[in-house]
Amino acid sequence: NAEFLRYGVMHRNTYLRSPGFLNRYYQVIQEPRISFAGQITGVEGYVESTASGCLCGMELANRLLGKDPVDFPAETAIGALALYISNESVTDFQPMNVNLGIMPPWPERVKGGKRVKYALIAQRALEALEALEV
Repeated sequence: NAEFLRYGVMHRNTYLRSPGFLNRYYQVIQEPRISFAGQITGVEGYVESTASGCLCGMELANRLLGKDPVDFPAETAIGALALYISNESVTDFQPMNVNLGIMPPWPERVKGGKRVKYALIAQRALEALEALEV
């Protein structure tokens, strides 16, 4: 029941309508034994595709070991991307690279410009990763 949205001009850019079809672990919602990773899920880029495969592998390993899945928070790149592809409120789904627009915004105005703001967001992501139990 996969639905392909469009095909690219330069190369075949085929992807699933992931929101409502895949969960945040890249599993098929109605059949969680099946997972997808990479560009077919709607992540765009080599690093993003690798990250989706890493998350799939970690989830499968944890499931086989009887452990809970790792919930990467939205403040991290891997978490933000997984939450984007699985967000059913995204109505016009398009493939996405990791970017600050899919991460929670910094809660207050930052003096010092974008560099300072981006450094704070990066530090927040590192702290969120350190807090994870992997």
